[in-house]
Amino acid sequence: MRPSHHKITSHAFFSPGDDCLNAIIRAIDEAEKTIKICVFTISDDRISDAILRAHYRGLHIRIITDNKKLHDAGSDIRELAFKGLQVRIDKTRSHMHHKFAIFDEVRVLTGSYNWTRSAAMFNHENILVTDNLSIVQDYSREFDRLWESMMKYSPGTKFRNEFREEEDPDQ
Repeated sequence: MRPSHHKITSHAFFSPGDDCLNAIIRAIDEAEKTIKICVFTISDDRISDAILRAHYRGLHIRIITDNKKLHDAGSDIRELAFKGLQVRIDKTRSHMHHKFAIFDEVRVLTGSYNWTRSAAMFNHENILVTDNLSIVQDYSREFDRLWESMMKYSPGTKFRNEFREEEDPDQ
């Protein structure tokens, strides 16, 4: 009897445009148990909203991000942490510049695409989504290694809507 072999499925997506954004949101929406996110920053509200939906569905979500970028105007990291998501940040002067996420330990999403609105609108970026188990495990080990070495982030109280009000009080 032959062992059953899993057929590997991989897809590439490119921006500008909504292909990368939609791939991220679809992966978040399709996740059933866990999501590990390791990204430089998150400032696209559409992605943050998908993460919150997954959190409210009861998924276990952990986020690793850059310690300096989380304080940028428009960053959604503080709000996500305040709403109960576990967030860790690097403790160095260097940037935590990864851009990958692992879904249910069976799929990884990675590429140059920053999780920002300008990445969808203007930048030439890419994402690769694969269920190649060897690759998924490599990324999962890296996430776990980083998680152990990073500092727990505790949020303040200023959220993305408050930043917008400061930037433009008429909106």
